[in-house]
Amino acid sequence: MKTVWEEFKNFAMKGNVIDLAIGVIIGAAFTPIVSTLVANIMMPIIGYVTAGVDFSALAITPIENVEIKYGLFLNAIIQFLITAVALFFLIKAINMVRKPAEAAPPGPSQSEIYLKEIRDALVKGKA
Repeated sequence: MKTVWEEFKNFAMKGNVIDLAIGVIIGAAFTPIVSTLVANIMMPIIGYVTAGVDFSALAITPIENVEIKYGLFLNAIIQFLITAVALFFLIKAINMVRKPAEAAPPGPSQSEIYLKEIRDALVKGKA
């Protein structure tokens, strides 16, 4: 009978878990790159295009002493969308760079070769 430790060790050493761990680590290392791209390159351009509109100051006070800052939520949504677009184009560029050369189409299988030989022999026998 397996112990819990042995079962956990078998689970943790499977390829999928290791791949997932590596993906999380690379994602964590990749986060500052994307954050810098969004904050320092894309957001200033959007700020210029929108004439410096700052959504973070938008808020309503429906009840006394209760302020709902929906502008911060709008900023988070906009930043998420910009980050998603930036990641899309960054990954698309990476995939274009590492795209392998197209392999030559595979030749006919052995059974197809035999069938062609039989067909040719039958055609030759009829002529």
